[in-house]
Amino acid sequence: MDDIYMLADTIIFNRIGSNLKAARLKQNITQQSLADAADISLSSLKKIEKGEIGSFDSLLRVLRTLGKLDVFQPLVDEEQLSPSKYNELVHSIKSRRQRKRASRMYKSS
Repeated sequence: MDDIYMLADTIIFNRIGSNLKAARLKQNITQQSLADAADISLSSLKKIEKGEIGSFDSLLRVLRTLGKLDVFQPLVDEEQLSPSKYNELVHSIKSRRQRKRASRMYKSS
């Protein structure tokens, strides 16, 4: 497996496109059916499968329709605090100096 950081963007796009095409064919879906289900044009789907990904929105729609959207799961998950980090956070909030008095109210003239 290649280090993704060492690959050119065009190579990454081409691999994404060919993997999406393979997933579509494995599920026995025509390009037209996938384009219709993803609510994108047939020409947009053909471009995506050739590695010409011009619209992130279209890519998301295709991934969702093919059931492959989980590749983005790590990017949309919120970071979970470990119990020790949560405890540290709670104690740091509690240990902050709390106000003892209200501020003075000034009357405007």
